[in-house]
Amino acid sequence: MPAAYGLAHLRDRSPHPDVIEYLERIQATLDPFHGRFLIHGGTLEVVEGEWPGGVVLVEFPGGMADARAWYESPAYQDILRLRTDHIEGDVVLVEGVGPDYDPLQRADKLRAAHPGGYAG
Repeated sequence: MPAAYGLAHLRDRSPHPDVIEYLERIQATLDPFHGRFLIHGGTLEVVEGEWPGGVVLVEFPGGMADARAWYESPAYQDILRLRTDHIEGDVVLVEGVGPDYDPLQRADKLRAAHPGGYAG
């Protein structure tokens, strides 16, 4: 089972005591689901397009079920407004790929699904 990830694109961040409390409490909500931060702020270099704001990436080794269970957990829901009241952003849960992932297989599936090619 591939890991899953919680990805947040956070914009219009403003310092507020609630955000600090959120940061102080979030790890305890992740621990039961083995969630861990892979990216939390850090230097961001935009190489294509625009990306206003910052990035947070949390890994859930147990997969989408754990990611969903964390997000829906009473512990996380209890602190969620501490962030959302003060930081605008988008959050998605996304399934990763396994260690044997090969993009050529995806290309083959797309080619098979569209044998005449893509209309341009």
